[in-house]
Amino acid sequence: MFKYLLLVARSGCFYLGLLLIVMASGVTSCFIWGLPFNRRQSLAATSNYLILNWLRLTCGVKVNVTGLENLPAGPCVILSNHQSAWESFYIQWLVQPASFVLKQELLWLPFFGWTIAAMGPIAIKRSKPGAAMRQVLKQGRDRLRNGIKVVIYPEGTRNPSGKLGSFKTGGAALAKLANVPVVPLAHNAGAHWPADSWLKYPGTIDVHFATPLDSSAYSARELAEKAHSWVSASLETTGSR
Repeated sequence: MFKYLLLVARSGCFYLGLLLIVMASGVTSCFIWGLPFNRRQSLAATSNYLILNWLRLTCGVKVNVTGLENLPAGPCVILSNHQSAWESFYIQWLVQPASFVLKQELLWLPFFGWTIAAMGPIAIKRSKPGAAMRQVLKQGRDRLRNGIKVVIYPEGTRNPSGKLGSFKTGGAALAKLANVPVVPLAHNAGAHWPADSWLKYPGTIDVHFATPLDSSAYSARELAEKAHSWVSASLETTGSR
């Protein structure tokens, strides 16, 4: 019982700090729109850095990254599994400059949405998959041409820790269209920041970047399948709380 109460107290403390950081960041983000994209994202992502450190201090959630040297210096499409909100906070801070594909509704959230908007995401309507796909291809190619990485969650929705949904081919198709590599990314964030609970569990989140896949050597379906296989194998060897 004591351990559970401590978990509740630490998680509650984290959310209090999270709220304050998000509100301050949202207000600040309203004043940086005139800056170049790279600088704007760097400033907006400062709040992510603060949130991640606050998470470590209050809840004991640490991070271990391997394969970061595999990430190209130039543009690429990163295909990541999706388990919680943690990966968005972390990858937005770790990988810059980068543009994320996300649902448009997130931009409507007060303060939080303002900060996300400042980072130049590709905000799609999931209720219109055809239009969303065209938008990802058009805006994604523009981002990549400007040297900006594109991050996509090909499962399309969050899955619990230890589970992996099928990968849609949109991210792979974008990589082929722009002739840039695909970098699979695997993590076990859901074991410590689960999507179906507000509690945060102490431990280490493992993040793994794979060797880039040459998009010109495979079809979009083959790229998606190779990325899925690598992420699945990586998750099998990743520890949980």
